[in-house]
Amino acid sequence: MNGSTDVGPAANGGSSACCSCPICLSPIDPLQESFLDRCFHKFCYNCITRWVGVVAKSSSMPLVSLDCPICKTESFSIIHDCDGNSFLRDYIDQIFTDRGSAFFTEAHKYRLRCYNDRPGSLGKIFDVSRFWKSQRYRQSNRWLLSWLRRELQTLMKEEDVDIVLHHIYGVIDSSLKRVDFVAAKSPENKQKEFKATVFAAAEPFLAGKADAFADEVELFLASGLTIEAYDEVYAEHLGLNARAVAGDLISEPSVNPHCPFLDGDPDETD
Repeated sequence: MNGSTDVGPAANGGSSACCSCPICLSPIDPLQESFLDRCFHKFCYNCITRWVGVVAKSSSMPLVSLDCPICKTESFSIIHDCDGNSFLRDYIDQIFTDRGSAFFTEAHKYRLRCYNDRPGSLGKIFDVSRFWKSQRYRQSNRWLLSWLRRELQTLMKEEDVDIVLHHIYGVIDSSLKRVDFVAAKSPENKQKEFKATVFAAAEPFLAGKADAFADEVELFLASGLTIEAYDEVYAEHLGLNARAVAGDLISEPSVNPHCPFLDGDPDETD
């Protein structure tokens, strides 16, 4: 690659250089680690994609490659979400298309940030364990289809996700209906079976993001909130202002934005 056999993270100038982003100069969060595909210099994912936007604005031609901010080697993609078994690749021309696309709104960008900077306490905030113990999963969620559409557009970076959307929606619906028939009927086993099913359905389309997507599906269902209310709670725990970050959040009309599921609370028994 680029005439050198010494490539990869270890070639980036020593351990201290590997730990700090050359753009923001801050330590790189492991969830944000990304590399340019030719020189393998490491950056925060958010920093290098913003850099793509800066370079694109100053270019008179559509951007198809990027010169590394450090060594000026030409690269054509950003590699990220490496877990030892798989990785995701964002091509430079596609990043430019996404940032300039009419469908890729501030709401999509906000949700992409949520996947990159996921808070760890939302399971308790939305009381996921109670969702399974109280059998609230039996109740329909009127906002699920719209929420799924936005999440899939965000992660796939494509506007037309209808085929994948209806496939995953159908899997979720049928899984929630049959979860009571899991051999060991403990809430924990129901939860495990459901998330494994969602992961298996999403993995061919979302690759390394499928596990996080399955977690997010569970959180959204357990929250019982509208899309807008869910985003507000999520943003609060990321230390963001949801309305400022995503002024065009997708939401469904309702009398009470915090009302759970359809027309009332299901009977709950712990």
